[in-house]
Amino acid sequence: MSVLANRVRKGFYLDSVALMRLSQSVSSLPGVASAAMMIGTPSNLRILDEAGLLDAEGRKAGPNDLVVAVRGRSADEAKAALDGSDKLLSRPPEQAGPKGARNPRSMDAAIAALGGANLALISVPGAFAGSEARKALSRGLNVMIFSDNMPAEEERALKLFARDKGLLVMGPDCGTAMIAGVPLAFANAVPQGEIGIVAASGTGLQEVATLIARAGSGVSHGIGTGGRDLSEKVGALTTLAALDALDADPATKRIVIISKPPAAPVAKIVLERVAKSPKPHVICFLGADAFDMPKNARHAATLEEAAALASGPVPDAFDAAKIAAEWTKRLPASRRFVRGVYSGGTLCAEAQTILRKAGASFWSNAPIPGAMATKPESGHVLIDYGADEYTLGRPHPMIDPTLRDAGIVAGLDDPNVAAILVDIVIGTGANDDPAEHAANAVAAAKSRDAVVIACVTGTDLDAQNRAAQVRTLEEAGIVVAPSNAAASRLAIAIAQR
Repeated sequence: MSVLANRVRKGFYLDSVALMRLSQSVSSLPGVASAAMMIGTPSNLRILDEAGLLDAEGRKAGPNDLVVAVRGRSADEAKAALDGSDKLLSRPPEQAGPKGARNPRSMDAAIAALGGANLALISVPGAFAGSEARKALSRGLNVMIFSDNMPAEEERALKLFARDKGLLVMGPDCGTAMIAGVPLAFANAVPQGEIGIVAASGTGLQEVATLIARAGSGVSHGIGTGGRDLSEKVGALTTLAALDALDADPATKRIVIISKPPAAPVAKIVLERVAKSPKPHVICFLGADAFDMPKNARHAATLEEAAALASGPVPDAFDAAKIAAEWTKRLPASRRFVRGVYSGGTLCAEAQTILRKAGASFWSNAPIPGAMATKPESGHVLIDYGADEYTLGRPHPMIDPTLRDAGIVAGLDDPNVAAILVDIVIGTGANDDPAEHAANAVAAAKSRDAVVIACVTGTDLDAQNRAAQVRTLEEAGIVVAPSNAAASRLAIAIAQR
Protein backbone atom coordinates (compact mmCIF):
# COMPACT_ATOMS: atom_id res chain seq x y z
CA MET A 1 0.00 0.00 0.00
CA SER A 2 1.44 3.39 -0.99
CA VAL A 3 1.66 6.46 1.22
CA LEU A 4 0.74 9.99 0.08
CA ALA A 5 2.58 13.00 1.49
CA ASN A 6 2.41 16.72 0.63
CA ARG A 7 4.68 19.59 1.59
CA VAL A 8 3.82 23.27 1.01
CA ARG A 9 6.49 25.91 0.39
CA LYS A 10 4.99 29.29 1.20
CA GLY A 11 5.60 32.21 -1.16
CA PHE A 12 7.60 30.07 -3.61
CA TYR A 13 7.31 30.17 -7.41
CA LEU A 14 8.94 28.42 -10.36
CA ASP A 15 7.64 28.28 -13.92
CA SER A 16 5.75 25.20 -15.07
CA VAL A 17 8.53 23.86 -17.33
CA ALA A 18 11.04 23.93 -14.44
CA LEU A 19 8.50 22.27 -12.15
CA MET A 20 7.83 19.51 -14.69
CA ARG A 21 11.53 18.71 -14.89
CA LEU A 22 11.93 18.77 -11.09
CA SER A 23 8.87 16.51 -10.76
CA GLN A 24 10.58 14.07 -13.10
CA SER A 25 13.70 14.10 -10.89
CA VAL A 26 11.65 13.45 -7.75
CA SER A 27 9.68 10.67 -9.49
CA SER A 28 12.96 8.86 -10.16
CA LEU A 29 13.97 8.79 -6.47
CA PRO A 30 13.96 5.38 -4.72
CA GLY A 31 10.56 4.22 -3.54
CA VAL A 32 8.57 6.92 -5.36
CA ALA A 33 5.51 5.77 -7.32
CA SER A 34 4.49 9.26 -8.51
CA ALA A 35 5.30 12.89 -7.77
CA ALA A 36 4.13 16.34 -8.80
CA MET A 37 5.03 19.96 -8.10
CA MET A 38 2.41 22.61 -8.79
CA ILE A 39 1.63 26.18 -7.74
CA GLY A 40 -1.37 26.13 -5.41
CA THR A 41 -3.94 27.80 -7.63
CA PRO A 42 -7.50 26.46 -7.35
CA SER A 43 -7.27 24.80 -10.77
CA ASN A 44 -3.93 23.15 -9.93
CA LEU A 45 -5.23 21.91 -6.58
CA ARG A 46 -8.18 20.39 -8.42
CA ILE A 47 -5.79 18.66 -10.84
CA LEU A 48 -3.75 17.25 -7.95
CA ASP A 49 -6.90 16.11 -6.19
CA GLU A 50 -8.25 14.35 -9.30
CA ALA A 51 -4.89 12.64 -9.70
CA GLY A 52 -5.04 11.37 -6.09
CA LEU A 53 -2.02 13.45 -5.09
CA LEU A 54 -3.52 16.00 -2.68
CA ASP A 55 -3.77 15.55 1.09
CA ALA A 56 -4.91 17.80 3.96
CA GLU A 57 -1.57 19.62 4.07
CA GLY A 58 -1.65 20.41 0.35
CA ARG A 59 -5.21 21.74 0.60
CA LYS A 60 -3.89 24.58 2.78
CA ALA A 61 -1.81 25.99 -0.09
CA GLY A 62 -2.66 29.33 -1.65
CA PRO A 63 -1.99 30.67 -5.16
CA ASN A 64 1.41 32.03 -4.07
CA ASP A 65 2.58 28.68 -2.64
CA LEU A 66 4.13 25.56 -4.12
CA VAL A 67 2.69 22.11 -3.41
CA VAL A 68 5.09 19.16 -3.55
CA ALA A 69 3.15 15.88 -3.69
CA VAL A 70 4.75 12.46 -3.41
CA ARG A 71 3.31 8.96 -3.32
CA GLY A 72 5.86 6.52 -1.93
CA ARG A 73 5.94 2.85 -1.04
CA SER A 74 6.28 3.71 2.64
CA ALA A 75 6.06 6.73 4.93
CA ASP A 76 9.85 6.81 5.27
CA GLU A 77 10.37 6.74 1.50
CA ALA A 78 7.75 9.44 0.96
CA LYS A 79 9.44 11.68 3.54
CA ALA A 80 12.85 11.00 2.00
CA ALA A 81 11.48 12.04 -1.39
CA LEU A 82 10.05 15.28 0.07
CA ASP A 83 13.42 15.99 1.69
CA GLY A 84 15.06 15.33 -1.67
CA SER A 85 12.68 17.77 -3.34
CA ASP A 86 13.64 20.41 -0.75
CA LYS A 87 17.28 20.04 -1.75
CA LEU A 88 16.41 20.41 -5.45
CA LEU A 89 14.25 23.46 -4.80
CA SER A 90 16.77 25.10 -2.48
CA ARG A 91 19.51 25.28 -5.09
CA PRO A 92 20.37 28.94 -5.72
CA PRO A 93 19.31 30.48 -9.04
CA GLU A 94 21.81 30.08 -11.87
CA GLN A 95 24.34 32.84 -12.11
CA ALA A 96 24.02 35.20 -15.04
CA GLY A 97 26.36 37.74 -16.60
CA PRO A 98 30.11 38.28 -16.26
CA LYS A 99 29.78 39.62 -12.71
CA GLY A 100 27.64 36.72 -11.51
CA ALA A 101 24.54 38.85 -11.03
CA ARG A 102 21.40 37.01 -10.02
CA ASN A 103 18.75 36.33 -12.63
CA PRO A 104 16.16 39.13 -12.78
CA ARG A 105 13.19 38.65 -10.46
CA SER A 106 10.74 40.90 -12.34
CA MET A 107 9.85 41.81 -15.90
CA ASP A 108 11.17 45.35 -15.54
CA ALA A 109 14.47 44.02 -14.16
CA ALA A 110 14.73 41.58 -17.06
CA ILE A 111 14.07 44.30 -19.62
CA ALA A 112 16.71 46.51 -18.00
CA ALA A 113 19.24 43.65 -17.84
CA LEU A 114 18.79 42.48 -21.43
CA GLY A 115 18.39 45.75 -23.27
CA GLY A 116 16.80 45.53 -26.71
CA ALA A 117 14.60 42.54 -25.82
CA ASN A 118 11.43 42.41 -27.90
CA LEU A 119 9.77 39.18 -26.70
CA ALA A 120 8.66 37.78 -23.36
CA LEU A 121 8.05 34.05 -22.84
CA ILE A 122 5.43 33.56 -20.12
CA SER A 123 5.13 30.27 -18.24
CA VAL A 124 3.05 30.89 -15.12
CA PRO A 125 -0.23 29.37 -13.90
CA GLY A 126 -3.04 30.20 -16.31
CA ALA A 127 -4.80 32.35 -13.71
CA PHE A 128 -1.87 34.80 -13.78
CA ALA A 129 -0.73 34.49 -17.41
CA GLY A 130 -3.07 37.14 -18.74
CA SER A 131 -1.91 39.86 -16.37
CA GLU A 132 1.75 39.05 -17.03
CA ALA A 133 1.14 39.10 -20.78
CA ARG A 134 -0.57 42.48 -20.54
CA LYS A 135 2.42 43.84 -18.58
CA ALA A 136 4.77 42.68 -21.32
CA LEU A 137 2.60 44.09 -24.11
CA SER A 138 2.33 47.41 -22.26
CA ARG A 139 6.14 47.55 -22.26
CA GLY A 140 6.32 47.01 -26.02
CA LEU A 141 7.18 43.30 -25.96
CA ASN A 142 5.77 40.60 -28.16
CA VAL A 143 4.54 37.68 -26.07
CA MET A 144 4.73 33.89 -26.19
CA ILE A 145 2.40 32.31 -23.61
CA PHE A 146 3.40 28.73 -22.77
CA SER A 147 0.74 28.67 -20.01
CA ASP A 148 -2.67 27.13 -20.62
CA ASN A 149 -6.04 27.28 -18.82
CA MET A 150 -6.65 30.89 -19.87
CA PRO A 151 -10.29 31.75 -20.68
CA ALA A 152 -10.93 32.24 -24.39
CA GLU A 153 -12.43 35.66 -23.71
CA GLU A 154 -9.20 36.78 -22.05
CA GLU A 155 -7.15 35.36 -24.92
CA ARG A 156 -9.17 37.37 -27.45
CA ALA A 157 -8.91 40.55 -25.37
CA LEU A 158 -5.11 40.18 -25.12
CA LYS A 159 -4.78 39.61 -28.84
CA LEU A 160 -6.90 42.63 -29.65
CA PHE A 161 -4.76 44.71 -27.26
CA ALA A 162 -1.61 43.42 -29.00
CA ARG A 163 -3.05 44.17 -32.44
CA ASP A 164 -3.72 47.77 -31.42
CA LYS A 165 -0.07 48.10 -30.35
CA GLY A 166 1.34 46.37 -33.44
CA LEU A 167 2.55 43.39 -31.38
CA LEU A 168 2.13 39.62 -31.51
CA VAL A 169 0.69 37.21 -28.92
CA MET A 170 1.66 33.57 -29.47
CA GLY A 171 -0.56 31.40 -27.30
CA PRO A 172 -1.83 30.69 -24.74
CA ASP A 173 -0.87 27.01 -24.74
CA CYS A 174 1.81 27.78 -27.32
CA GLY A 175 4.47 25.12 -26.90
CA THR A 176 6.65 25.86 -29.94
CA ALA A 177 8.09 28.80 -31.83
CA MET A 178 11.20 29.40 -33.94
CA ILE A 179 11.85 33.11 -34.33
CA ALA A 180 14.74 34.26 -36.54
CA GLY A 181 16.56 31.00 -35.93
CA VAL A 182 15.98 30.94 -32.16
CA PRO A 183 14.06 27.88 -30.89
CA LEU A 184 11.58 28.64 -28.09
CA ALA A 185 10.07 26.07 -25.68
CA PHE A 186 9.67 22.66 -27.41
CA ALA A 187 11.46 23.42 -30.67
CA ASN A 188 14.23 22.29 -32.99
CA ALA A 189 17.47 23.61 -34.42
CA VAL A 190 16.69 24.21 -38.09
CA PRO A 191 18.58 26.29 -40.67
CA GLN A 192 17.26 29.73 -41.45
CA GLY A 193 15.73 30.04 -44.89
CA GLU A 194 12.85 31.33 -46.98
CA ILE A 195 9.83 29.46 -45.56
CA GLY A 196 7.64 30.99 -42.87
CA ILE A 197 5.33 28.77 -40.80
CA VAL A 198 2.19 29.77 -38.91
CA ALA A 199 0.97 26.94 -36.71
CA ALA A 200 -1.81 26.38 -34.21
CA SER A 201 0.05 23.20 -33.31
CA GLY A 202 3.39 22.64 -31.59
CA THR A 203 4.42 19.22 -32.87
CA GLY A 204 2.89 20.06 -36.25
CA LEU A 205 5.22 23.04 -36.52
CA GLN A 206 8.15 20.86 -35.41
CA GLU A 207 7.39 18.09 -37.92
CA VAL A 208 7.02 20.46 -40.87
CA ALA A 209 10.07 22.58 -39.93
CA THR A 210 12.34 19.57 -39.50
CA LEU A 211 11.15 17.93 -42.73
CA ILE A 212 11.87 21.23 -44.52
CA ALA A 213 15.36 21.23 -42.98
CA ARG A 214 16.01 17.63 -44.01
CA ALA A 215 14.88 18.48 -47.55
CA GLY A 216 17.67 21.05 -47.71
CA SER A 217 15.65 24.22 -47.14
CA GLY A 218 15.24 26.50 -44.12
CA VAL A 219 12.73 28.38 -42.01
CA SER A 220 12.59 32.15 -41.66
CA HIS A 221 10.20 32.11 -38.69
CA GLY A 222 7.95 29.51 -37.08
CA ILE A 223 5.13 31.38 -35.35
CA GLY A 224 2.93 29.46 -32.94
CA THR A 225 -0.57 30.79 -32.42
CA GLY A 226 -2.00 28.61 -29.64
CA GLY A 227 -4.44 25.80 -30.28
CA ARG A 228 -7.61 27.91 -29.97
CA ASP A 229 -6.61 30.71 -32.32
CA LEU A 230 -8.72 29.48 -35.23
CA SER A 231 -11.81 28.96 -33.06
CA GLU A 232 -14.82 31.23 -33.46
CA LYS A 233 -14.24 32.70 -29.98
CA VAL A 234 -10.73 33.94 -30.87
CA GLY A 235 -11.15 34.53 -34.60
CA ALA A 236 -7.62 33.74 -35.86
CA LEU A 237 -6.24 37.01 -34.49
CA THR A 238 -2.68 35.71 -34.12
CA THR A 239 -2.81 33.85 -37.44
CA LEU A 240 -3.81 37.05 -39.23
CA ALA A 241 -1.13 39.09 -37.42
CA ALA A 242 1.49 36.44 -38.24
CA LEU A 243 0.53 36.54 -41.93
CA ASP A 244 0.93 40.32 -41.88
CA ALA A 245 4.38 39.95 -40.30
CA LEU A 246 5.53 37.28 -42.77
CA ASP A 247 4.20 39.23 -45.75
CA ALA A 248 6.25 42.22 -44.59
CA ASP A 249 9.39 40.10 -44.02
CA PRO A 250 11.67 40.19 -47.09
CA ALA A 251 13.41 36.97 -45.98
CA THR A 252 10.14 35.00 -46.19
CA LYS A 253 9.32 33.86 -49.73
CA ARG A 254 6.74 31.12 -49.03
CA ILE A 255 4.30 30.53 -46.13
CA VAL A 256 2.86 27.37 -44.60
CA ILE A 257 -0.25 27.43 -42.37
CA ILE A 258 -0.91 24.45 -40.06
CA SER A 259 -3.97 23.82 -37.91
CA LYS A 260 -6.37 21.14 -36.81
CA PRO A 261 -9.84 21.70 -38.32
CA PRO A 262 -10.71 25.40 -37.90
CA ALA A 263 -14.21 26.81 -37.47
CA ALA A 264 -15.63 27.23 -41.00
CA PRO A 265 -16.27 31.00 -40.68
CA VAL A 266 -12.73 31.51 -39.37
CA ALA A 267 -11.23 29.41 -42.16
CA LYS A 268 -13.05 31.68 -44.64
CA ILE A 269 -11.48 34.77 -43.01
CA VAL A 270 -8.00 33.23 -43.12
CA LEU A 271 -8.32 32.13 -46.75
CA GLU A 272 -9.57 35.59 -47.77
CA ARG A 273 -6.47 37.07 -46.09
CA VAL A 274 -4.22 34.54 -47.86
CA ALA A 275 -5.73 35.56 -51.20
CA LYS A 276 -4.49 39.12 -50.63
CA SER A 277 -0.89 38.02 -50.04
CA PRO A 278 1.74 38.41 -52.78
CA LYS A 279 3.41 35.20 -51.58
CA PRO A 280 2.57 31.54 -52.30
CA HIS A 281 1.03 29.54 -49.44
CA VAL A 282 0.59 25.92 -48.43
CA ILE A 283 -2.38 25.29 -46.15
CA CYS A 284 -2.78 22.19 -44.01
CA PHE A 285 -6.03 22.09 -42.02
CA LEU A 286 -5.29 18.63 -40.68
CA GLY A 287 -8.29 16.31 -40.54
CA ALA A 288 -10.67 18.82 -42.15
CA ASP A 289 -12.46 18.47 -45.45
CA ALA A 290 -10.71 20.39 -48.21
CA PHE A 291 -11.63 24.08 -48.47
CA ASP A 292 -11.63 25.99 -51.74
CA MET A 293 -8.11 27.40 -52.02
CA PRO A 294 -7.25 30.86 -53.36
CA LYS A 295 -5.07 30.97 -56.49
CA ASN A 296 -1.87 31.55 -54.49
CA ALA A 297 -2.43 28.59 -52.14
CA ARG A 298 -2.17 24.82 -52.31
CA HIS A 299 -3.90 22.38 -49.98
CA ALA A 300 -1.92 19.73 -48.08
CA ALA A 301 -3.71 16.79 -46.48
CA THR A 302 -0.78 15.91 -44.21
CA LEU A 303 2.18 17.58 -42.51
CA GLU A 304 4.50 15.60 -44.77
CA GLU A 305 2.72 16.94 -47.86
CA ALA A 306 2.81 20.49 -46.49
CA ALA A 307 6.59 20.30 -46.07
CA ALA A 308 7.06 18.72 -49.51
CA LEU A 309 4.93 21.37 -51.26
CA ALA A 310 6.92 24.11 -49.54
CA SER A 311 10.43 22.73 -50.04
CA GLY A 312 10.43 19.41 -51.87
CA PRO A 313 10.37 15.88 -50.43
CA VAL A 314 12.94 14.53 -47.99
CA PRO A 315 15.45 12.28 -49.80
CA ASP A 316 15.23 8.83 -48.20
CA ALA A 317 15.86 5.21 -49.21
CA PHE A 318 12.94 3.97 -47.08
CA ASP A 319 11.38 0.94 -48.81
CA ALA A 320 7.92 0.69 -47.28
CA ALA A 321 6.73 -2.03 -49.70
CA LYS A 322 9.65 -4.30 -48.83
CA ILE A 323 9.17 -3.80 -45.09
CA ALA A 324 5.42 -4.45 -45.38
CA ALA A 325 6.07 -7.65 -47.31
CA GLU A 326 8.55 -8.90 -44.70
CA TRP A 327 6.17 -8.27 -41.81
CA THR A 328 3.22 -9.76 -43.71
CA LYS A 329 5.11 -13.06 -43.67
CA ARG A 330 6.09 -12.78 -39.99
CA LEU A 331 2.88 -11.61 -38.33
CA PRO A 332 0.43 -14.06 -36.76
CA ALA A 333 -2.98 -13.95 -38.46
CA SER A 334 -4.65 -12.63 -35.28
CA ARG A 335 -2.67 -9.39 -35.34
CA ARG A 336 -4.74 -6.99 -37.46
CA PHE A 337 -4.83 -3.62 -35.74
CA VAL A 338 -2.77 -0.43 -35.33
CA ARG A 339 -1.97 1.01 -31.92
CA GLY A 340 -0.70 4.61 -31.88
CA VAL A 341 1.17 5.78 -28.78
CA TYR A 342 1.87 9.47 -29.27
CA SER A 343 3.41 12.33 -27.32
CA GLY A 344 2.44 14.85 -30.03
CA GLY A 345 -1.27 15.51 -30.44
CA THR A 346 -0.97 16.79 -34.02
CA LEU A 347 1.11 13.79 -35.03
CA CYS A 348 -1.66 11.61 -33.58
CA ALA A 349 -4.18 13.57 -35.67
CA GLU A 350 -2.07 13.12 -38.81
CA ALA A 351 -1.98 9.36 -38.25
CA GLN A 352 -5.77 9.37 -38.01
CA THR A 353 -6.04 11.12 -41.38
CA ILE A 354 -3.91 8.35 -42.93
CA LEU A 355 -6.09 5.62 -41.43
CA ARG A 356 -9.26 7.42 -42.54
CA LYS A 357 -7.95 7.68 -46.11
CA ALA A 358 -7.24 3.92 -46.03
CA GLY A 359 -10.89 3.28 -45.14
CA ALA A 360 -10.13 2.10 -41.61
CA SER A 361 -12.39 2.67 -38.61
CA PHE A 362 -10.46 3.99 -35.60
CA TRP A 363 -10.85 5.49 -32.15
CA SER A 364 -8.75 8.18 -30.44
CA ASN A 365 -8.89 10.19 -27.24
CA ALA A 366 -8.01 13.19 -29.45
CA PRO A 367 -10.30 12.47 -32.42
CA ILE A 368 -10.48 14.10 -35.81
CA PRO A 369 -13.77 14.17 -37.77
CA GLY A 370 -14.67 10.61 -38.75
CA ALA A 371 -13.26 8.87 -35.68
CA MET A 372 -15.38 6.30 -33.81
CA ALA A 373 -17.33 7.72 -30.87
CA THR A 374 -16.77 4.69 -28.63
CA LYS A 375 -13.51 2.88 -28.00
CA PRO A 376 -13.72 -0.65 -29.44
CA GLU A 377 -12.73 -3.73 -27.48
CA SER A 378 -10.48 -4.64 -30.39
CA GLY A 379 -9.64 -2.24 -33.21
CA HIS A 380 -7.40 0.58 -34.38
CA VAL A 381 -6.66 2.86 -31.41
CA LEU A 382 -4.47 5.98 -31.38
CA ILE A 383 -3.66 7.63 -28.05
CA ASP A 384 -2.33 11.12 -27.46
CA TYR A 385 -0.46 10.76 -24.17
CA GLY A 386 0.00 14.52 -24.08
CA ALA A 387 -3.74 15.05 -23.54
CA ASP A 388 -4.93 16.46 -20.21
CA GLU A 389 -6.09 13.12 -18.81
CA TYR A 390 -2.54 11.77 -19.05
CA THR A 391 -0.67 14.84 -17.81
CA LEU A 392 -2.62 15.45 -14.59
CA GLY A 393 0.06 15.85 -11.95
CA ARG A 394 2.89 14.54 -14.12
CA PRO A 395 5.28 15.85 -16.81
CA HIS A 396 4.34 15.89 -20.49
CA PRO A 397 5.45 12.69 -22.30
CA MET A 398 7.89 14.69 -24.41
CA ILE A 399 9.72 15.29 -21.12
CA ASP A 400 8.97 12.02 -19.33
CA PRO A 401 7.92 9.22 -21.74
CA THR A 402 7.15 6.68 -18.96
CA LEU A 403 3.39 6.41 -19.61
CA ARG A 404 3.87 6.32 -23.37
CA ASP A 405 6.52 3.61 -22.92
CA ALA A 406 3.96 1.54 -21.03
CA GLY A 407 1.70 1.93 -24.07
CA ILE A 408 4.43 0.41 -26.27
CA VAL A 409 4.67 -2.61 -23.97
CA ALA A 410 0.88 -3.01 -23.85
CA GLY A 411 0.67 -2.86 -27.64
CA LEU A 412 3.34 -5.52 -28.12
CA ASP A 413 1.69 -7.77 -25.57
CA ASP A 414 -1.79 -7.37 -27.13
CA PRO A 415 -2.30 -10.39 -29.45
CA ASN A 416 -4.55 -8.34 -31.77
CA VAL A 417 -2.05 -5.54 -32.53
CA ALA A 418 -0.04 -5.74 -35.74
CA ALA A 419 1.77 -2.39 -35.72
CA ILE A 420 2.61 0.17 -33.05
CA LEU A 421 3.19 3.79 -34.05
CA VAL A 422 5.58 5.83 -31.89
CA ASP A 423 6.67 9.46 -32.26
CA ILE A 424 10.14 10.41 -31.03
CA VAL A 425 10.20 14.21 -30.67
CA ILE A 426 13.57 15.75 -29.87
CA GLY A 427 14.87 19.29 -29.53
CA THR A 428 14.82 21.93 -26.80
CA GLY A 429 12.69 21.05 -23.80
CA ALA A 430 12.36 17.38 -24.78
CA ASN A 431 13.73 14.31 -23.01
CA ASP A 432 17.49 13.86 -23.33
CA ASP A 433 17.17 10.41 -24.95
CA PRO A 434 13.59 9.44 -25.90
CA ALA A 435 14.82 6.74 -28.30
CA GLU A 436 16.48 4.89 -25.44
CA HIS A 437 13.17 4.98 -23.55
CA ALA A 438 11.37 3.41 -26.53
CA ALA A 439 14.10 0.80 -26.98
CA ASN A 440 13.87 -0.19 -23.30
CA ALA A 441 10.09 -0.48 -23.60
CA VAL A 442 10.44 -2.88 -26.53
CA ALA A 443 12.95 -4.93 -24.54
CA ALA A 444 10.56 -5.07 -21.57
CA ALA A 445 7.64 -6.52 -23.57
CA LYS A 446 6.89 -10.24 -23.35
CA SER A 447 6.06 -10.43 -27.05
CA ARG A 448 7.95 -9.20 -30.11
CA ASP A 449 5.36 -10.38 -32.66
CA ALA A 450 4.18 -6.88 -33.69
CA VAL A 451 6.20 -4.31 -35.61
CA VAL A 452 7.09 -1.06 -33.86
CA ILE A 453 7.32 1.84 -36.33
CA ALA A 454 8.78 5.17 -35.23
CA CYS A 455 9.34 8.58 -36.72
CA VAL A 456 11.93 10.97 -35.29
CA THR A 457 10.89 14.62 -35.38
CA GLY A 458 14.12 16.60 -35.19
CA THR A 459 17.42 17.33 -36.88
CA ASP A 460 21.05 16.37 -36.44
CA LEU A 461 21.62 19.87 -35.06
CA ASP A 462 19.42 19.14 -32.05
CA ALA A 463 21.22 18.19 -28.83
CA GLN A 464 19.82 14.65 -28.97
CA ASN A 465 20.99 14.31 -32.62
CA ARG A 466 18.44 12.74 -34.93
CA ALA A 467 20.92 10.32 -36.51
CA ALA A 468 21.90 8.99 -33.08
CA GLN A 469 18.25 8.56 -32.12
CA VAL A 470 17.59 6.63 -35.33
CA ARG A 471 20.53 4.30 -34.63
CA THR A 472 19.28 3.56 -31.12
CA LEU A 473 15.81 2.71 -32.42
CA GLU A 474 17.05 0.53 -35.28
CA GLU A 475 19.41 -1.37 -32.98
CA ALA A 476 16.36 -2.20 -30.87
CA GLY A 477 14.57 -3.65 -33.91
CA ILE A 478 12.29 -0.65 -34.38
CA VAL A 479 11.50 0.39 -37.96
CA VAL A 480 12.22 4.10 -38.48
CA ALA A 481 10.18 5.89 -41.15
CA PRO A 482 11.24 9.25 -42.65
CA SER A 483 8.05 10.97 -41.43
CA ASN A 484 5.05 10.37 -39.24
CA ALA A 485 2.85 10.12 -42.33
CA ALA A 486 5.12 7.48 -43.86
CA ALA A 487 5.09 5.53 -40.59
CA SER A 488 1.29 5.67 -40.51
CA ARG A 489 0.93 4.47 -44.11
CA LEU A 490 3.21 1.54 -43.40
CA ALA A 491 1.35 0.63 -40.21
CA ILE A 492 -2.09 0.50 -41.82
CA ALA A 493 -0.71 -1.36 -44.87
CA ILE A 494 0.66 -4.06 -42.56
CA ALA A 495 -2.55 -4.21 -40.53
CA GLN A 496 -4.73 -4.51 -43.65
CA ARG A 497 -2.51 -7.15 -45.30
